[in-house]
Amino acid sequence: MYNRKNLDISAYLVVGPENTNGRPVAQIIEDAVEAGFTCFQIRSKTASASEMIEYTREAAEIIAKAGKSNEITLLVDDRLDVVLAARKQGIKVDGIHVGQSDIPVDVCREYLGEDSIVGLSARTHELFEYIKTADVSLVDYFGVGPLHETATKPDCGLAADGKIVTRSFDDIEKLAKISPIPIVVGGGVKQADIPQLAQTGVDGFFVVSAVAGAENPKAEALKLAESWNSSKLK
Repeated sequence: MYNRKNLDISAYLVVGPENTNGRPVAQIIEDAVEAGFTCFQIRSKTASASEMIEYTREAAEIIAKAGKSNEITLLVDDRLDVVLAARKQGIKVDGIHVGQSDIPVDVCREYLGEDSIVGLSARTHELFEYIKTADVSLVDYFGVGPLHETATKPDCGLAADGKIVTRSFDDIEKLAKISPIPIVVGGGVKQADIPQLAQTGVDGFFVVSAVAGAENPKAEALKLAESWNSSKLK
């Protein structure tokens, strides 16, 4: 029913109303679907639950219209209530993405069921140790970052001492080797990063403003997706 077996996090867009320069969220999602993006996460810290459900509905309809409901994964950030309410309304949403301080993954799994997707942002400090020691049987992928400091999420990568810890390509390569589950990397990712990132062994990249904030979102999404696909083949 949901895309757990078909999960493809190679080209992953995180988007909400804060990120689109005033343009409709649905328009950005449609552009990225047409450009070949494989995974979408609806994320907003300002939208109400009903607005989040509406964004999710629009995204699911765009994906269905493209005939890709079984290929493209649709997730909601942090809001288990939104996922459950959306599903109650017949909206196909494949699962949830949570952070370390959000709803525990076991609770998400219990409410969403075995065939749903649960993604987890791996904490920045102690990241290597966490990946080695955590029980990841309930998690489908790790979101890792930031690759660069990013204005979209200024606290991304904030360590206990208040410094931003970014990840080098060497770090990311090591993480890819030791992680028992797929990894998607983001945080300030630009097209210029994609070829090197694709060679680290991770499973994909995620972006927010590189597509949602671009002057031409579809063109930028197309460049990113094509760059990833051509770099992975080498």
